[in-house]
Amino acid sequence: MKRMVSALRMLAVLSLLTGLAYPCLMLAVGGLGFPDQAGGSLLYRNGRVVGSALLAQKFGDPRYFRPRPSAGDYATVPSGASNLSPASKALLASVAERNEERNKDGGGREMLFASGSGLDPDIAPESALAQIPRILKARDMDDEPGGADTLKALVKQATQPRSLGFLGQERVNVLLLNLALDDMAARDTVSAIPGT
Repeated sequence: MKRMVSALRMLAVLSLLTGLAYPCLMLAVGGLGFPDQAGGSLLYRNGRVVGSALLAQKFGDPRYFRPRPSAGDYATVPSGASNLSPASKALLASVAERNEERNKDGGGREMLFASGSGLDPDIAPESALAQIPRILKARDMDDEPGGADTLKALVKQATQPRSLGFLGQERVNVLLLNLALDDMAARDTVSAIPGT
């Protein structure tokens, strides 16, 4: 009986420490030291949340850059890989379908395969650059002199370096790039208005 009481006391103490005190401490440290990250790295436009810099979202409109495919259709709850084997006919069929889309819409080789989580917000700069012809056409910029150079400069400006200078690869956050694209279009619209 003595051991049972001792074990229950230890369970209560550890439950309070690891189940209440530690999570509350981490919540306070995160909220005070890293408020943006602790809040989900949310991005706002005109006072509205438009997304998170940490999660990919679906961009079906041809006027925007597209992220890598998602096995869970960019939903956060069932996020994850498809777990199909390399010999799976379903995987081969989805890769063939994505290849047709890639040939039509642009994008690098990475656009053939879904990311591990299905929510990867970043693509390689080459995949972003390959989408420029589609975006130029969809935004009626393909006849504008320097339109392609403007979008290439936008991709270059949005390109993030390797982490710590040597980890991973250069990457472009698709949501941030699309927001910059909208900002650029808004500036161009305002500058086209006479008297501005």
